[in-house]
Amino acid sequence: MLLSETHHDHMDCSGCPIRHRAVCARCDSEELERLEEIKYYRSFQAGQNIIWSGDPLEFVGSVVSGIASLSQTMEDGRTQMVGLLLPSDFVGRPGRDSAAYNVVATTDLVMCCFRKKPFEQMMERTPHIAQRLLQMTLDELDAAREWMLVLGRKTAREKIASLLAIIARRSASLSKSHADGRMVFDLPLTREAMADYLGLTLETVSRQISALKKDGVIVLEGKRHVIVPDMDRLMEEAGDDSDGGVLN
Repeated sequence: MLLSETHHDHMDCSGCPIRHRAVCARCDSEELERLEEIKYYRSFQAGQNIIWSGDPLEFVGSVVSGIASLSQTMEDGRTQMVGLLLPSDFVGRPGRDSAAYNVVATTDLVMCCFRKKPFEQMMERTPHIAQRLLQMTLDELDAAREWMLVLGRKTAREKIASLLAIIARRSASLSKSHADGRMVFDLPLTREAMADYLGLTLETVSRQISALKKDGVIVLEGKRHVIVPDMDRLMEEAGDDSDGGVLN
């Protein structure tokens, strides 16, 4: 159920902040014009459900700004967060009639949406979209496999550092880099959400963030504004080198 919807009629594809990372990244000008004809925007408030698991899937789209969580509800009513959707990530699955996960806006969020049937028809006529979606799906599969390593084998400190590094890298890819190599971003998750996602207690998350701050790995301004003085140091804390791990 969509509780809030705001349309943004004048955002042109060429000026879109996720243009070169989203499903339309390989589209030429003619293909972008066709996408313009079938796209629309929706905005959601933090905490709002975007899609319910099992519901008919009527649209697909890309996150333009904000962050959403993917979760599944187990038979006993417990909910487990299984993934995060960051700007440029794709929501929904062409060819699937119902949603596999709950999608909830973690922060205020804007999506570029397409009705599912017209988008599927365009995929058949536009190899650039199908190719890019395949690449994104394979990247998502790699990330999911790497995340299994994070959850199953890494220490609590490494888990926290890994999550911070992922968000830092994605934030940097969508904004201007700092000349001195620092990474600066606003943490989009509460401590409670981080604990849920990482399979840790709230106390452990708070303690490990405090430890990373004390050791100079991160600088916190307030509870959400994060500065990473040395990304290589954060990578080391995450148990990954600068070439790989969950950050690709």
